[in-house]
Amino acid sequence: MFKDHFSERAPGYARWRPRYPTALAEWLAEAAAARERAWDAGCGSGQLSLLLAERFGEVIATDASAAQLEHARPHPHVEYRVATAEASGLPSASVDLAVAAQAAHWFDLPRYWEEIRRVARPAAVVALVTYGNAVVEPAIDEQVGSFYRHDLGRYWTPERRLVENGYATVDFPFEELRAPSLTMSERWTAEQFVGYVGTWSAVQRLARAGGAPRFEAFVRELREAWGGEPRDVTWPLSLRVGRVGPRRPSSPDPLVVA
Repeated sequence: MFKDHFSERAPGYARWRPRYPTALAEWLAEAAAARERAWDAGCGSGQLSLLLAERFGEVIATDASAAQLEHARPHPHVEYRVATAEASGLPSASVDLAVAAQAAHWFDLPRYWEEIRRVARPAAVVALVTYGNAVVEPAIDEQVGSFYRHDLGRYWTPERRLVENGYATVDFPFEELRAPSLTMSERWTAEQFVGYVGTWSAVQRLARAGGAPRFEAFVRELREAWGGEPRDVTWPLSLRVGRVGPRRPSSPDPLVVA
């Protein structure tokens, strides 16, 4: 079982979510002790998996939602698998990088840490990546922030707090590495930004609660403030990155997927 907040929005997620910067994949590859295999847990439609595939021999991209994976773009170095982060099906001591981008707040983290320790090679890197609200320009940021806090406030799940604080409060049981300051950026029209906001899980809950007219009003107000020209949109990234220490004695491997 897993908290499935995204299968019904898989097409929009693949179309409207922002792209991670190439610098993120480059830094993770440089930090890794080797580049034979990376594991991207909770990969969604493969936004980060595809970047890692240019730098690792193989990327195993797993997600518990088959609907998300159906919208992932194929790549010769990426193998998409339906699996949870807590039970990847990977062999023990088989990955050089374990990363979760905009996904770890949905995991059972103690079980995920144990799975990382099981599948990690010596000195493998583990990375959590997340991003909060976008930055456009003050008037629009205030408008979006008001909708986020007041209209959507009660529709966000408790896990959202981990995203808002950049995973700073996560108990991260690895030797922590200093990560660079990175941002995502897009040049978007109002329609593209509306498409992105429409992928938010809280927007879907608002609609199911009869709040679709409030979202429609927000969209009208946003379009008016945005104007007809594309605008620069940025999201500061938050990273928790560490190195996996020596493996502890453990029970025999569970059934793995070759």
